[in-house]
Amino acid sequence: MGAPNPLRDSLTSGTFCYVVELVASRLTREAKLLEVASQLATVPGVVAGSITSYAGGAMGHDPIRVGTAARARGLLPNIHVTCVNRDRASAQRTLEDLHGLGIENVLALTGDYPKATGDAQAQAYFEMDSVQLVHLIQEMRQRGMPFWVAVAISPFKYTEADCAYQYLKLEKKIAAGADYAITQLGFDARKFRELKRYLDEKGLKTPVLGNVYVLSAKAAEKMAKGEPPGCWVAPELVEQIQAEVKAADKGLAARLERAARMVAVLKGLGYAGAYLGGDHRTDRVRWVIRRSESLADKWEEIAEEFHHSPKGGFYLFGSQLAKARKRGIVPRVLDVLGRMFPVNRDSVLRRLFTRFFGWVDKHPTVERVVERAEFVLKSPLFGCQACGNCVLGAMEYVCPQTCPKNLRNGPCGGTLLGRCEVVDQACIWNEVFERAKTANRMDELLEYIPPRNPALKGTSSWVNYFLNRDNRPGASVRLYRVEEIQPASEQTARRAV
Repeated sequence: MGAPNPLRDSLTSGTFCYVVELVASRLTREAKLLEVASQLATVPGVVAGSITSYAGGAMGHDPIRVGTAARARGLLPNIHVTCVNRDRASAQRTLEDLHGLGIENVLALTGDYPKATGDAQAQAYFEMDSVQLVHLIQEMRQRGMPFWVAVAISPFKYTEADCAYQYLKLEKKIAAGADYAITQLGFDARKFRELKRYLDEKGLKTPVLGNVYVLSAKAAEKMAKGEPPGCWVAPELVEQIQAEVKAADKGLAARLERAARMVAVLKGLGYAGAYLGGDHRTDRVRWVIRRSESLADKWEEIAEEFHHSPKGGFYLFGSQLAKARKRGIVPRVLDVLGRMFPVNRDSVLRRLFTRFFGWVDKHPTVERVVERAEFVLKSPLFGCQACGNCVLGAMEYVCPQTCPKNLRNGPCGGTLLGRCEVVDQACIWNEVFERAKTANRMDELLEYIPPRNPALKGTSSWVNYFLNRDNRPGASVRLYRVEEIQPASEQTARRAV
């Protein structure tokens, strides 16, 4: 028998529970965080403290160190593990460290893009995304490391592409091995209901914790601008909170009452628990829990109070779906070529290409010419960055390297009305979604795309594809040691460019 895990036990037994977020920022002394942990451990219903990492893109205290110390004070830690500036080997070492310390609970996140400091421009690399991270954790579980894995989901998306892709990506995370989900932040009961209905209609029994944030005026004003990414507060709610802070208690009573009412709604909707943030003072957490219990019978009435959304915002159940757009000439031509010259299965044509590129691979000068020719062709068409792991055919001919986070399995939670959280551009996944919708290939968006092999950067993806060196759907290979790559299965390989 392993160590007790109240979080896992509550979720598997169906007992409504509370997880309190502890933001391990550099602005908070570790001693203060640990004092809070000691006090939260005494609150009935609180089964874990969730220790952040790179919250809002700012590096804080080491979450493993904070989590280990919190456990020593009686509070079960749930450690945030992000993909920010972390390759697969680094992520594996972090998980091995957690296992060695006996910590099971992890929240697998892509992570916010780091903030710039002073005049310096923020720099980051993302070798993996959250879906790929869950896959890695699942592999480690198969080696005897009993992690209990949470993932994030934001139902608070108000364009069709953003909304649909959040749910598609959640399905990919569940298929990869996620045990439960935690919503990002919003104040819209209709969206909370939408997520539950989506899971129910898909037959997915994955427990979900709803995010309940004790919202101050300062935080509301920042979130109204989409800061930090994944959080959004409607302007009318900001105005309401600004009026509340004029009270003698600076709006404290109103903030706590709002949180308690949201908890009551979540419990009524059938959520597995509440993820409490924004205020971790023990007396206030206790008050929110007790107050929510007294409101349990009124949850449907209270739900009508939480309808904060953009005007004309999209809802999966109720909004009219936009007509599919006409596809551009490039994806249509490539689809036709893919049908005329099928090289994704064993055929005479594929064997010819394999022999040709095998010869190219034995002549470095020729291989370099082929790689440059491929780049010259793909760069203006797709924004190619010569990663050597081309998955254009699995992403409706949109290059994942044009995403600032290089994501391959769907958008992050930081999009705001279809816009990227990092740079001023439309999220690339909007185009992936629209093209798949037009081509009636929405189901194919659920296909898992493995991490790129960084050892192949600057090499020809054509050579790598035909010699089975790359990482692509249905043909994932070991990373870092190219000489050990195993032959890839051709059974589920898709269109090749």
